[in-house]
Amino acid sequence: MSVPQIMLIVLALAFAAWYLITSLAPEAAPYAQITAGVIGSRYTGDCLIVRDETPFDQEAVSSVEYLAEEGSYVSPGTDICNVYSSGFSTRELETLQDFRDQIKEYQVKLLNAEINTDPQMEKLEAEVLTRAREVRELIGGARGNMNNQEALLAAAIRARQSRLKEKYSGDQRMTRLYDDEQSQLQRIASWTKKSVALKEGLVSFYSDGYEYDLTITNYDKFSPAQVRAMINGQKPASSNDISSKGKTTIYRVVRDGHWVVLMLIKDSNWNPVEGAIYELKLENFKDTMVQAQVLSFTRTGGELEVRLDVQSKVQPVLYIRTCSGVLGDNVTSLTVPTKAIYTQDNMPGVVVVDGEYPFFIPVNVMDEKDGMVYISPIQQGTLYEGQTVKLF
Repeated sequence: MSVPQIMLIVLALAFAAWYLITSLAPEAAPYAQITAGVIGSRYTGDCLIVRDETPFDQEAVSSVEYLAEEGSYVSPGTDICNVYSSGFSTRELETLQDFRDQIKEYQVKLLNAEINTDPQMEKLEAEVLTRAREVRELIGGARGNMNNQEALLAAAIRARQSRLKEKYSGDQRMTRLYDDEQSQLQRIASWTKKSVALKEGLVSFYSDGYEYDLTITNYDKFSPAQVRAMINGQKPASSNDISSKGKTTIYRVVRDGHWVVLMLIKDSNWNPVEGAIYELKLENFKDTMVQAQVLSFTRTGGELEVRLDVQSKVQPVLYIRTCSGVLGDNVTSLTVPTKAIYTQDNMPGVVVVDGEYPFFIPVNVMDEKDGMVYISPIQQGTLYEGQTVKLF
């Protein structure tokens, strides 16, 4: 075999190999998924939460009857709880219930005797039975307003009781039972103080003792060392005086929409910019992300204390006093491959593939590094981790 023939065979084999490789090898995927990324400067540290809250306490507390729901919104005049002072016993309530049971039993006895002889009482009894039947029908699935129906039933029962009182006003046993009930109510009232809301906010019956001396008006007076002590569990001085004075904290009312974070930054070389807004991530059982503005800062004893103002709902930190935190220009962002960026009308963006209809989402390109682009959607909420985007 001649040399030219050998060369032709080699070239043919090389072409065949190239064809097989290019035709059978899988093409690069034309799509990618949006992933979460981190960009910008980040500063980690320990956080102390300061809420705009007012605690309410009382001396010689025996027990508390809660009327408002934990964490609910209250306004001035809202009933919050009944506070029973020392000397009160649940036996007093049991005695009251015993008197009421006797009244009910005697009323039933009188009622059974009157239904067949008193036309008015017979009519009132029929009204009660009718309303009770309608309530049972609603419970069984009939259509109607349960609140209205229960109100009608209660009114019918009151009318029947009023008729019994009127007709048997001279009955000595009935009079004695009513007198016993009223005397017991007055006895209980002597130990009872109803507490009502004086301001609007969220009510909580849980307190940690910091509320008295760590407030929205004095948080800037604490040094980094004092903040560190509170983070480590040392309560402010006046908070320790409450129990020693025989007082018990009953509840607190917390203003919504505004709170402060005292953050001890581990990177003490950083110089915060007062008035600058950063993203703050509070790490707890459930992480909370908010926008925080630098109010002021203090650096002493090797620790940097940054005071941050947060204009956000207080519910996520209603029960948190201390936690870890991450402060940064952009603690989290979204990332896509460089090839996912597409320009339309001189505006960069990504093409999201959702079913058969891809659509363009404009983005802000914040940074590009190692083949990945850090982006944020111009319209918040239009992009999220896990979405599929087209590559170009």
